[in-house]
Amino acid sequence: MTATTTQGLDINQIKALIPHRYPFLLVDRVTEIEPGKSAKGFKNLSANEQFFEGHFPGKPIMPGVLMVEALAQLSCIALLSQDQFKGNLGVFTGMDGIKFRTMVVPGDRLDMEVELLKLRGPLGKMRVLAKVDDKIACEGEITFAMVKP
Repeated sequence: MTATTTQGLDINQIKALIPHRYPFLLVDRVTEIEPGKSAKGFKNLSANEQFFEGHFPGKPIMPGVLMVEALAQLSCIALLSQDQFKGNLGVFTGMDGIKFRTMVVPGDRLDMEVELLKLRGPLGKMRVLAKVDDKIACEGEITFAMVKP
């Protein structure tokens, strides 16, 4: 950890940074954050999550697109915690090399890590990684734009 790393953010602090709300708020806690550079956090997945009801009933799994969305939200939190982007919206613009490695099911905790690779003005790219029990569930890169609402 560096001197600029904070210990994390609770759900109320997360809601103050990003506009997402239930059922699309997909980050429960940020455990570490280095504003503008990286973050670690998680999403606890209960059987009550709405997407489990219809995604492979009888053998529910978390949709891959929602894993990527959770990683994008954590990426936005890392950047929106930096003064230069406060009050902006992080808009997901693309993904590169996204791979899904293992299924995520009810009862899992999706541990996520994001790291800034490149930032040019309001456009950037993050390396993203999600794990369950130290097994990679999803990894790749996402691109985004920071825009004024």
